[in-house]
Parts: sequence; structure tokens; C-alpha cells
Amino acid sequence: MSPPITPRTTPDDTTPDSPVPGTAPGTPPGAAPVSLTRTLRPLLAPLAISIALPLALYYVLRAGGMAQWQALLLSSVVPAGHAVAQAVRTRRAEVFDLLIVALLLVSAGTSLISGSPRVLLLKDAGLPAVLGLWILGTLWAARPFAFRFGERLRGPDGACAAELAWQERPEFRSALRRLTLLWAAGQLLDAVLSTVEALTLPVDAVPVIGRFQSLTLLAVVVVVTVRGSRAFRARHGISLFAPSAPRPGPATADSQGAACGARHDPPGRP
Repeated sequence: MSPPITPRTTPDDTTPDSPVPGTAPGTPPGAAPVSLTRTLRPLLAPLAISIALPLALYYVLRAGGMAQWQALLLSSVVPAGHAVAQAVRTRRAEVFDLLIVALLLVSAGTSLISGSPRVLLLKDAGLPAVLGLWILGTLWAARPFAFRFGERLRGPDGACAAELAWQERPEFRSALRRLTLLWAAGQLLDAVLSTVEALTLPVDAVPVIGRFQSLTLLAVVVVVTVRGSRAFRARHGISLFAPSAPRPGPATADSQGAACGARHDPPGRP
């Protein structure tokens, strides 16, 4: 496989197809740049808490002689405990955090009854299964998952431009729906593979294999997403995730204002 195209950028670049280092497409001159580090920080911490810490804790406990189901249960408490602490601190429970806690409680209760550690392993298949189905379901929502994901990278002007592109450019809508389907497929494939591994592989091998599998699938989806976004920009002159503010001509000020207003009360699918 040929190496990905990596233009020379600063560490604070927002997106791979940003025209100016450190600045998202659509950012007005003089506006503060959107930091890639600031954008990714909220995503990196959950990865460490949900993947790295439980994995390390499991093998430390196993090295100390703890039974498999006990080590799996205690290592699963780390992300569940973090989810509860976040909900208490912010006084708001996220759906993703509630899902982690619910899966832990159900799998722990079932494992205690059955005495099988494989029930706890199946919890790791349940999370991507639910996420994949949820992402897939957004294809029938007003805006799909890929469009909502791009909101993390857009400034106010970029948000208006994205809404206008969604309403007026069928190729923009189609590309974001394809990427949404890609992300859903990646999660569902992870769920299927994790289920097979939990039921067939040695119990002590499943946690590390499953974590690396999930990260590998995520990396593949991200690479395909980045390359697809670059190809779309090269072909259509607009970024999928941080479109530039429209220039006078194709869209009038009235249509741009209507698009921005529609973000607060989104219409159904075009």
C-alpha cells in the first residue's frame, strides 16, 4: 500500500486538507486557529481509559494469580467508574457512558450466575455492536453521523457553509452518507470478530487481541475517511468536514442566512 499523502504542516493543523497550517477551512483571516491537539484531546483520554488502562490492569491481576472472571470484572470497572465520575462531575449522563455501565452490570451479573469469564468478554462485542447500529441509524436522521462528527472541526462560518452545502449539493450529502456507512460497518465488523474471539480463543488472549483489533479497524476507517475527504475536495473543491464559507455568486446572502438558521431547526432529509 502506498504511504498516505502527508503535506508539510505544523502540529496544530486541524484537518489534512486545511489550506493554511493551523487554520480550518472557512476560518476568516485573523481568526484564532483551531488546534488539532485541542480537537483530539477529548478523544484520546477515553481511548486510554477504555482500552489501555483496563488491558494493563487485567494482565497485572492475572500475573498476581487472580481468576480470569475476577480480573476481567475488575479491569472493566475502570471505564465504568470513569463514566460514573464524569456523570457526577458534569451532572449530565452521556448515552455512551450509560451504555458502558449497563453492559458491565449485565455481563457481570450473567457471569456470576454462569461462572464463565467468556460472558464478560462478550461485553467487548456489545459496545461496537450498539455503536455500529446507532451510527447506521443516523442515515435516516436529519443529518448523518459523519456530518455531526465534522461539527468538531468547524468554526461558525464553516458550520453555515456545511449546512448550505448539505442543502444544495447532492454530492456532499452522498459522500457523508457513504462515510457514515463506512464507520458503521467498521464497528459492526469489530463486534462480529469480537464475538467469535470471545467464544473460541483462549480467554487470556482475547483482551489484547480484541484491543489491537479494534484499534486497527479504527485506524483503517480513519485513513479511508481522510483519503476520501481529500479526494472529494480535489474533485469538488469543498472539504467534507470543514467547508469554506461560500463566496458571492453561487449562493446568495439570503440562502446562506436560511441555511444557518436551519441548523437550529433542521429539516428532514432532502
